[in-house]
Amino acid sequence: MSLQRGVVVTGMGLVTPLGNGVEANWKGLLAGRTGIERHERAGQPEYLQLFGKVKGLERPNGVPANMAGQVRFLNRGSVLGFEAAKEAVEGSNIDMPAIPRERRSLFLASGDLTKVGYEFMHPALKDAIKHAEKGTDFSVLNKSAMDKVNPFFLLESISNNLFSFLSAVFEFMGPNTSLASLSPCGALALELACRKIRTGEADVALAVGCGCWITEIPMYEMDGLGILSKCRHGPASFRPLDRARDGFIPGEGGAAILFEDSERAKARGARILAEIKGFGNCIEVPQGKGLSVPEQISKNSINTALEDGAVDWPDLAFICPHGSGTRKGDRSELNSIAQIMGGPKDEVPVCALKAYTGHMGAASDICEVILGVKAINEGIVPGTLNFTRTEAAFEGMGISALNREARGRSFLSVSYGIIGQCSSVLVEGRAR
Repeated sequence: MSLQRGVVVTGMGLVTPLGNGVEANWKGLLAGRTGIERHERAGQPEYLQLFGKVKGLERPNGVPANMAGQVRFLNRGSVLGFEAAKEAVEGSNIDMPAIPRERRSLFLASGDLTKVGYEFMHPALKDAIKHAEKGTDFSVLNKSAMDKVNPFFLLESISNNLFSFLSAVFEFMGPNTSLASLSPCGALALELACRKIRTGEADVALAVGCGCWITEIPMYEMDGLGILSKCRHGPASFRPLDRARDGFIPGEGGAAILFEDSERAKARGARILAEIKGFGNCIEVPQGKGLSVPEQISKNSINTALEDGAVDWPDLAFICPHGSGTRKGDRSELNSIAQIMGGPKDEVPVCALKAYTGHMGAASDICEVILGVKAINEGIVPGTLNFTRTEAAFEGMGISALNREARGRSFLSVSYGIIGQCSSVLVEGRAR
């Protein structure tokens, strides 16, 4: 699909284990740090005690007085998402009252497992199955639920509470939706926000991704799927694209981008950080049982984004794949990139960024676009943290642990998810 109205980035917000705020995260990346640390949890395996946790932020800041009472309904991921959204809006220096409320669009990707499902019941369930050989003691369950389960659990477990909160605080009353899923739902929220501006349905759009994958229930679930690292090398165990990778380490965070119609942004003298050039959103249904990894989905998604933005792959400064660190997932992505290039070439560098923060679900999708914008505008290809050497099939590919000079003005960010869904976004830097 050809571009209609131009879409530009004028505000960004980021809260991750690496730092609070876009600049803090960028400085952490440049320094080669990670936000993944060990956190003591009695009775749990060592590898389930390593994750990325945001520090120094327990409650949202700057909440209007008339909304203060609603804060108690925001779960952990929502608090982080609100902080990121606030930074994005305030950093854009936009005169929001000058934009009709019905022309302000909002898209939220919660992807947050903190209170969804039975997380709120976990304390009571632990008490009820202390003697697992005897089964669940329902009398203990009932008593413990009364004593230990927060009575607001139902309201807290609604995955789109942050959506209502943001809409009320910033009065985003135009086209909108809330997505609650795993990757790539953050990338999908970003795409939907941009398309509303492209098609003239909105003048400004906010895309927010938030997630918290560090509580016990989601960590047990992901461990059961076999996608977590065993953390044999501590925080350095998250090794995306590396031949020794064995899964990812989870984290929590919030990320937000404010988009505007390009002509309107130029007319108001906005500081334009980047322009969104194209999207590629594809799905390939896996064959057979189990969580198989389709081989062509990333290739199709990337090619669609390049075609949408009228850019050839050799013109890219770098490609940022999903890079979850799983054996099959990373191999599928690298295969796709190699096929597009006609072999494992180093003409366009490849970098994966999740090891800096931990995998934050929907927040990672948008976080990586933000870090990519910072990188392209400073002429840098970010290094892939903890990378040493890739598999033999991909030797010669431009993957490096070190930051290096970027050539070109555009980059691709790719988000890949379970059940064969992949979303790519093509971004052109503007501030260098």
